[in-house]
Amino acid sequence: MKKKNLALILIFCLFFLWAISSNLLPTMIRQLMKTCELNTFEASFTESAYWLAYFICPIPIAMFMKRFSYRTGIITGLLIAAMGGLLFFPAAMVKSYSVYLCIFFVIATGMCFLETAANPYVTALGDPQTAPRRLNLAQSFNGLGAFISAMFLSKLVLSGNDYSRETIPADYPGGWEGFIQTETDSMKMPYLILASILILVAVILMMVKLPKVAEEEAEESPADARQGKAKEKKKLIDFSTLKKPHLRWGVIAQFFYNGGQTAINSLFLVYCCTYVGIDEATATTFFGLYMLAFLLGRWIGTMLMVKFAPEKMLLVYGVANILLCLLVLCVGGMVGLYAMLAISFFMSIMYPTQFSLAIDGLGEQTKSGSAFLVMAIVGNACVPQFTAYIMHANATIYHIAYIVPMICFAVCAWYGLRYRKLRAKS
Repeated sequence: MKKKNLALILIFCLFFLWAISSNLLPTMIRQLMKTCELNTFEASFTESAYWLAYFICPIPIAMFMKRFSYRTGIITGLLIAAMGGLLFFPAAMVKSYSVYLCIFFVIATGMCFLETAANPYVTALGDPQTAPRRLNLAQSFNGLGAFISAMFLSKLVLSGNDYSRETIPADYPGGWEGFIQTETDSMKMPYLILASILILVAVILMMVKLPKVAEEEAEESPADARQGKAKEKKKLIDFSTLKKPHLRWGVIAQFFYNGGQTAINSLFLVYCCTYVGIDEATATTFFGLYMLAFLLGRWIGTMLMVKFAPEKMLLVYGVANILLCLLVLCVGGMVGLYAMLAISFFMSIMYPTQFSLAIDGLGEQTKSGSAFLVMAIVGNACVPQFTAYIMHANATIYHIAYIVPMICFAVCAWYGLRYRKLRAKS
């Protein structure tokens, strides 16, 4: 029991760390619009570069962990992500948008290792009946990382100075080039902090032996060896897992959820500063409150799951977000901004709940199922860009872009509604 508790604490740290990484992206989008002189649509490809790794890497990562272990995959991911964070220092000298996109891909590759390993590991490390609640508890540390990233680290990056070549003060030290260099240098500190913590956690995990879950013990069972039997060669990735309706539709629901969530997250600061006209300091405070609502939603949702079925909560939260997106869509402005704070609260449980419901009962196919669910995060690489395009193309009625996340949450609500029937067919 002590080993399991220690393992859970260490895994909870991973949820915190990848939240720091992914939730710095909205801040970086806003900052890169300044340093690389990009419009909203161009800057949105920051998200594409990051989340594209989640589509390309999960299957090779699942094969890697099938060959080795969850622990080895986690340590590898920590070190890759740390290397990506340290690359911000040479990138500050190059100041090329394409270089930054490559760095975000490297960081995301490392984080993809963590997510492919940590989500199923938490669900397997205990009673299957309480897996959704346990994963929501773990994901609440993701919410804590998101809050810290939005409320505090964003202020290390965003200076509040939003100059263009035409508006920069004549007496600004170094002129336009000096301004760009100052703004570029401000991006390094958060990633130095992140890389340092990632390396520290990797070193700790190298010294700590994580308990093996039932799936890994079955793969390494010595029974056949004692009896002199040849061990059957198992598939490193099992595509037949997708024949299970509750997993297949879970992957689809995760695609739309991730796309909808990231569309709102990534454009939040752009919405505040570019379209509503709020200054950067106030906008980052609102972004912190937005992530605080997400954190509170995770904690409250985890407690509610003691009494309510996860799939029913998914349905209710999905419907709530459809109505809130409709409010943003119809009104926009500050009303839309406050509605987004509520959307954040109701988004909170959706990802971990869908993940745990989708891999329920997969057994030895869990790693394969986890890989497909993580691949669904590719929704982050295309849905936000579509939303940003609509927003950029309709500057006077920018809020109509929020029809896109509204449709995404409708798919999630449908999955919650139909889950029991889908599970019965698997």
